[in-house]
Amino acid sequence: MFNKEFEAMPLPKMRELQRERLKWSLTHAYANVPHYKKSFDAAGFNPDTFKTLDDLRRVPFLTKQDMRASYPFGLFAVPLDKVARVHSSSGTTGNATVVGYTTGDVGVFAEVVARCLAMYGATEKDVIQVAYGYGLFTGGLGLHYGSEKLGALTVPIGGGNTERQLMLIKDFGTTMIACTPSYALNIADYLEKKRPDYDIRKTKLRAGIFGAEPWSEQMRREIESRLGIEAYDIYGLSEVIGPGVSGECSQKSGLHVFEDHFYVEIIDPDTGEVLPEGSKGEIVYTSLTKEACPVIRYRSRDITRLYYDGCACGRTLVKMEKVTGRSDDMLIIRGVNVFPSQIESVLMETEGVEPHYQIIVDRKGALDDIEVKVEVTEKIFSDELKVLEALSRRIADRFRSVLGISAKVTLVEPLAIPRSEGKAVRVIDKRTI
Repeated sequence: MFNKEFEAMPLPKMRELQRERLKWSLTHAYANVPHYKKSFDAAGFNPDTFKTLDDLRRVPFLTKQDMRASYPFGLFAVPLDKVARVHSSSGTTGNATVVGYTTGDVGVFAEVVARCLAMYGATEKDVIQVAYGYGLFTGGLGLHYGSEKLGALTVPIGGGNTERQLMLIKDFGTTMIACTPSYALNIADYLEKKRPDYDIRKTKLRAGIFGAEPWSEQMRREIESRLGIEAYDIYGLSEVIGPGVSGECSQKSGLHVFEDHFYVEIIDPDTGEVLPEGSKGEIVYTSLTKEACPVIRYRSRDITRLYYDGCACGRTLVKMEKVTGRSDDMLIIRGVNVFPSQIESVLMETEGVEPHYQIIVDRKGALDDIEVKVEVTEKIFSDELKVLEALSRRIADRFRSVLGISAKVTLVEPLAIPRSEGKAVRVIDKRTI
């Protein structure tokens, strides 16, 4: 373990540490951030009255809308001359969400990412190629600083330029690559279509660190079989700190949350009620150590569950289930709730289709329609029309039986779905355009 003191801390001791750090974080936010003082006062809560972890339920939630309304620095709890770095979202649907980091926060960011890397089996002997985007997005710099903290040789190539990625994997002896799962599949496609002479299994690449977008177990198996590597999940949110909030260990049975830095709750996304351990719902985050930009009960919109299972790796940290989707990304089609990841699971279990798809939702009159465009293999696409029609019907039947939705299935030729070097655009909802 990278930090055994905290990663294997007995639960009663962790709860006491969380209580102490929560008291500090609540007091720090209330004293230094006008938004928190106003919302706490409106709810009749004062940090001086905080005694137990259950008292946190009296504290109002923080939403992405609150963060956008505080643009750019309204949620900062320290003067700007104490802020060492800022990151932000793209701001494509309104003001960006901006987060700040003191030098202490930057150190915590590096620490939690290094812990994740160690869970994947990385050491100072590894060569880690960071193919996430650098800049205001937290992915590139997060993995970069974590890799350096671990002591690994860090290759800061950034996203895209697949030919150069492959050159460096071979020439630098890269052992681990960090990127989105979509881009990992792009690399696999590139190898098959343009570089059949390049045998990635003869390089030293043994593992991939994938995050920044939901991905299914079926996609994990696809990546592992096509690239010949172990695929690990890393999770985070820019609003909370970035990648490194949680990560998988060698068991791949859930992601350990670093509870010494982040207090987590599961709530009913409709009522806001805190749910018991093991219940599926929306995960909510409270930072315990952030100085520049504390987040108190931040509603992530990510759907998962929390549980303790006495993990064989020896870590006592709570686990979160692989995120299945976001409550605000959930599609409601004629009264049926469905997540894009569920559609992906059906597609990935179907022989003859490629792991590239796009979901198009539209409204015809008073009814919602859904079309799923999915790439098929060269062999299938060049086959007889009746073969394509049979495959399309089979997928549509699976959607009805497994998900309870009726969808138009359109099979398209390889490379017809737009590729992304970052996060893939899986859903086009024309109802909101």
